[in-house]
Amino acid sequence: MTSPTDITWQKSSFSGSDGEIQCVELAHVDGRILLRESEAPDAIVTTDRAKLRAFLLGVKAGEFDHLI
Repeated sequence: MTSPTDITWQKSSFSGSDGEIQCVELAHVDGRILLRESEAPDAIVTTDRAKLRAFLLGVKAGEFDHLI
C-alpha cells in the first residue's frame, strides 16, 4: 500500500479554507477509498467505491439529516 505521507487527501469546499475548520477527507489509493477526520488523521477507514457511492446517495436523499 502507498505510504501515508504519499497520499493526497481531498476535503469538501464546504469545509472552508482557513485551516481551523475540521473536516472529513477522502483519498483514492490502490483501488480503495480512504476516509479520515482531519483532527484525527491516523484513524483511517477504508472502503470501496460501491459502498461510498451507496452512502453518498443516502446523504443526497436526506437519509442522514436527522444526525445533523
